[in-house]
Amino acid sequence: MKQIRVGLADDHRIVLEGLVQLLAQEGDIEVVFRCSDAAEALEAVGRTHPDVLVADVKMPVMNGIELLRKLRQSHAGLAVVLLTAHITDAEVLEAVRLGVGGIVLKEAAPRTLVQCVRAVARGERWLDQRTVQTALESILRREAGVARAARVLTKRELEIVRMAATGLRNKEIGEKLSISEGTVKMHLHSIYEKLEISGRMELSIYARENELL
Repeated sequence: MKQIRVGLADDHRIVLEGLVQLLAQEGDIEVVFRCSDAAEALEAVGRTHPDVLVADVKMPVMNGIELLRKLRQSHAGLAVVLLTAHITDAEVLEAVRLGVGGIVLKEAAPRTLVQCVRAVARGERWLDQRTVQTALESILRREAGVARAARVLTKRELEIVRMAATGLRNKEIGEKLSISEGTVKMHLHSIYEKLEISGRMELSIYARENELL
């Protein structure tokens, strides 16, 4: 029976020890290193060459997504499983784009992680379907919202909508776009007329409802 050599990275010692105990029960899995941060994991991967790395998304200094990005540059063939209590839609999409082998929520049954490790070691992908579906729906809503806004607003007006909706003042928007404060005011007046809204509060609501932020 071929051993699956696994590295572990999680900054919570209790979680890390729990993972070691869980995987140690499996005859076909060997934990070759454990560490508490991504930088240490990056060094350990180069030293031990595991088949699979299980890494937490939320770690100090360098998070799991940044670690995945660096590993794709130096260890492209390594299967990476992201284990997380919470992951944003943007992080899910970035992880998929970077070729993550698996995404497992910490709330899932322990056997789920074991099954995931075996699957990615075989070259398969194991993604939490609910998490991925939510991320895809979010990006589709965002694209639809941008398309709706683009039908009535110019590219520059869309930029100003996003900035104004995040709370930037006219002067700050002007400095970022290298235009005068007066020009920003003119753009905002045009935006309000096109969207049939009365001010920044309604603009912020519009931006949120149409996934423009």
